[in-house]
Amino acid sequence: MRLSITKRFIISLVLTIPLLIEMILMPLGWVLPGHTLMAFLLTTLVMFLSAQPFWRSAWASFKKHHANMDTLVAVGTATAYFYSIYAMVVNQPVYFESAAVVTTFVLLGQVFEERMRHQAANATEKLLNLQANDAEVWRNEQYVRLPLAEIKLNDQVLIRPGEKIPIDGVVIDGHSSVDEAAITGESLPVEKNISDQVIGATINTNGNLVIKVTKTENETMLQQIVDVVKKAQVSRAPIQKLTDKISDIFVPIVLIIAIITFLIWYIFLQLPVGQALSYAVAVIVIACPCALGLATPTALMVGTGRSAKMGILIKNGDVLEIAEQLKTVVFDKTGTITQGHPLVTDVIGSDRKNILRLAASLENLSEHPLAKAVLDASQEEDVLPLDVTNFKALEGKGAIGEVQGQFVLLGNYKIITDDTKITENQKTQAMKLEDAAKTVVYLIVNKMVIGLIAIQDIPKTTSQNAIEMLKSQGIQPVMLTGDNQGVADSIGKSVGIEQVIANVLPTEKAEQIKRLKQNGTVAFVGDGINDAPALTTADLGIAMGSGSDIAIDSGDIVLVKNDLRDVTRAIDISKKTFHKIKANLFWAFIYNIIGIPIAAGLFSIYGLTLSPELAGLAMAFSSISVVFNSLLLNRVKIK
Repeated sequence: MRLSITKRFIISLVLTIPLLIEMILMPLGWVLPGHTLMAFLLTTLVMFLSAQPFWRSAWASFKKHHANMDTLVAVGTATAYFYSIYAMVVNQPVYFESAAVVTTFVLLGQVFEERMRHQAANATEKLLNLQANDAEVWRNEQYVRLPLAEIKLNDQVLIRPGEKIPIDGVVIDGHSSVDEAAITGESLPVEKNISDQVIGATINTNGNLVIKVTKTENETMLQQIVDVVKKAQVSRAPIQKLTDKISDIFVPIVLIIAIITFLIWYIFLQLPVGQALSYAVAVIVIACPCALGLATPTALMVGTGRSAKMGILIKNGDVLEIAEQLKTVVFDKTGTITQGHPLVTDVIGSDRKNILRLAASLENLSEHPLAKAVLDASQEEDVLPLDVTNFKALEGKGAIGEVQGQFVLLGNYKIITDDTKITENQKTQAMKLEDAAKTVVYLIVNKMVIGLIAIQDIPKTTSQNAIEMLKSQGIQPVMLTGDNQGVADSIGKSVGIEQVIANVLPTEKAEQIKRLKQNGTVAFVGDGINDAPALTTADLGIAMGSGSDIAIDSGDIVLVKNDLRDVTRAIDISKKTFHKIKANLFWAFIYNIIGIPIAAGLFSIYGLTLSPELAGLAMAFSSISVVFNSLLLNRVKIK
């Protein structure tokens, strides 16, 4: 019969209470009639109903020539139980209550441990409850409400104001603000327009949205977050492997110490066999390294659970130790440090709106990559493009057309001819913009330059702050990019990165990471398909959540919010989780080092002893203290 830990504890507690009462009354001279037989019957039920899993686990480990934490519990309780049966037959003092009480206290520790572990993982599990159960899907020329399981890729879904977005998709109609706090941790609503991505389980606040489904129910970001955190919480950090090796050696040593303790008290100090055995059993019970086994997994569960709520997905326990040793963080430029798409940064001329209007008129018909930047800038300032006649694209130069009877040219410096009128001030302005690694677009009307438009893939608003935070931790930032040196240096200088490696082909990025690793542990932060080799080559790969699926799969950490400051936060919470593991291990070892000599009776001349029952209680609360210490990670301040 397989019972849960809680049920086994309740059974053990109910059966042990009479024995505990008897233990309290016995020093007062109150002995219940037939107490030995009662103790035997109650303890036998405890052994077979509640302690059985300890015995099974110990036997399974023994068959593999190993010893685990359950070995000590099983050996200690079995020794007390079977000796007491012998003592009962020969009419000697019995220690049945020791076996029953120790089992109860060990189970008490496990009950607290299970509840606390559940509490640690519960925050992530609750995310699944955020998901909508159904959605309005376009079927047969109308919207019908269907269960989430029936939604397919490319389905068209309507989300009304105040409703949850049921599934991941891309906006194809409408405009709204979306509250993404539950998934990304972003406190402010995010504006959503056509072509913007939306995440399932977030809340549409104020406008109708129509989205095209891009992920099925089991592929959504929400589901990926839950899956990643679950895997991380059951993963094993390298330090835990060391703990397992120590436990494998520690358990046999404890058993030897217990045997020596018994022999010394019984043979050399001539204590009665029952009392000598009591010291030996106390040694075995107090030494049970349950706290040692809980030190790593509980901290790992709490740390990865908290980071997930912050929008930082830590995939495995290896990350914790690597983050502790980091010397260098290497950043990709485009899409990681920068926005990932060009923006208009400067409009120079006497009539800004007119310059944008004429430029947008030509770019509205252009297929050039920079055209979108000009059109976006004109839309932001509510400038509408005009009709264009005789439009013609000039390859490698720009475009030409007629707007309201004016002869308009738009393009790079090659569009300027000998008869183009351009002032010295405009030439100087253009040179300054180019020195700042910006692309300069000239607007010419009737052979006269009337304006300059500067375009650049600018850094994200958080990039400079993120680099400053990283430096404050003593970590060196490096930029690695395929862009030319001038542009790379300009971007690097603007965000505070001194070491810039430019003109690197995608295939060469991994080689550059290997070179940097010669000077210490290296992390790489990227978002593109071409970043995957570098992410896997680095000691620690950090993928931006907005990046390609390949990059995200290759990363050890995923930053859901696409906020570069989360690089520092991820490192910080990894370090703090690792420090918590080390603190747990320290206290677990100290507890055993102090507890074993007391249990063995070395301080009995001072009246300081531990009965097996008290040893069991102390061991249970040591386990609880380790789990409680891990839960304090939820209170630790993260940078």
